[in-house]
Amino acid sequence: MVLIPEVSKLASSRSAIRRLLAPVSMTPPKTPDAPPARLSLISRHLAPVYPINTPYAVERLPSSIDTSLLPKTQTRQLSTSTPKMSQPAHPTLLIPGPIEFDDAVLQSMSHFSESHVSAGFVATFGETLSMLRKLFQTTDPASQPFVLSGSGTLGWDLVAANLIEAGEDVLVLGTGYFSDGFADCLRVYGANVTELKAPVGTKPTLPEIERALSEKKYKAVTVTHVDTSTGVLSELKDLSALVHKVSPDTLIIVDGVCSVACEEIDFDAWGLDGVVTASQKAIGCPAGLSISMFSGRAMKAFQNRKTPPSAYFASMKNWTPIMQNYEAKKPSYFATPSPQLVHALHTALSQILAKPVAERFAGHKAASDKIKAAVAALGLKQVAANPDEQAHGMTAIYLPEAVKGAELLPILAKKGVVFAGGIHKEIVTKYIRFGHMGVSVLDPTRGDIERAVKALEEGLAELGYTKP
Repeated sequence: MVLIPEVSKLASSRSAIRRLLAPVSMTPPKTPDAPPARLSLISRHLAPVYPINTPYAVERLPSSIDTSLLPKTQTRQLSTSTPKMSQPAHPTLLIPGPIEFDDAVLQSMSHFSESHVSAGFVATFGETLSMLRKLFQTTDPASQPFVLSGSGTLGWDLVAANLIEAGEDVLVLGTGYFSDGFADCLRVYGANVTELKAPVGTKPTLPEIERALSEKKYKAVTVTHVDTSTGVLSELKDLSALVHKVSPDTLIIVDGVCSVACEEIDFDAWGLDGVVTASQKAIGCPAGLSISMFSGRAMKAFQNRKTPPSAYFASMKNWTPIMQNYEAKKPSYFATPSPQLVHALHTALSQILAKPVAERFAGHKAASDKIKAAVAALGLKQVAANPDEQAHGMTAIYLPEAVKGAELLPILAKKGVVFAGGIHKEIVTKYIRFGHMGVSVLDPTRGDIERAVKALEEGLAELGYTKP
């Protein structure tokens, strides 16, 4: 063997040369029989023994994986103090949702990225579900909350795909654009829908509803608590009592997207079976979460279906065990939730429940009365003419004949206030919508409402309107 000169100079001994020129062994290292505990923990998502989560295998961490290293509480801290968030200057958003958000709610969305099955997030999600029970005012352990990634519209699918089977009859109380949408959704899933519609700006009367319920047996009746297209408020307590009296087997389903957290809803006392809502309105959390509560009676109706649920993502069969596990502080998985949005919802609900919910409802009513008085003082009329049928979280305002919404809304925006245009097809160009929910009405130091009323008056004047 001829040694390379450079190698011979570097070698200090014959044994060193042998080590340098020895062929590399291709024998792989021996695989340990069992992975170390930390490796097992880190790779739990990829473990070959890990079952796909279904309603029949709901535990996220099987017993075959070592969980001894899981923290019991979230211990990571980015700093010793939480800086107060300051939102950039922006026009005040006063549409019927999304609404203005509190700094603390937005700050909570900046939470560091974490696993949706981590101990810290599971605890937060569990507390969030429990707080929803307090907001809806239900203490019945059979009631079931759901928080899913999606808009409020997903709540319609949750109802239609799980509580109604193809061919079953549903009575939809029509008060505007969104009750129409609920009816359309139910039809997609095969429901036989009967719509009891009222003229624009009103709602069906109790005698009309009683007559409809007497003519046919309905699986469910749906009511839009506040139809955002018209600002019409539907009364729930007497309606529910009527349904229980005339058609006791009929489920009472409420679209509460624009009412939960600003209008009173006493889930247990009123005998409601389902309320669906969303995060971005009076609850005061950024859009992206479909939130709902269903009674034990509704859940039993789901369990007694003759056919499987007609949806996958919106299936209660898939989601019920997941929600139950989270509320019990157990990690579980069907589809990935949004940890950042759930943190924001947790903060929003904590703020809401810091005081009795009755105070929150009263605060919205007081602000609503003030706004509606200001609208009347300007000589303007509301789409919902009857004071008993006017929502407390928004106001739909008819424009003067010479004023167009397409001209007024940009003027208001320049004055730092954003209102919404009309969406009801029969009157779409004739009115605008003023949303007043959450911090804009409950934090008087903001001055949102006073600034909005002033902008409305000035904007109308700039377009040549003179109040009577």
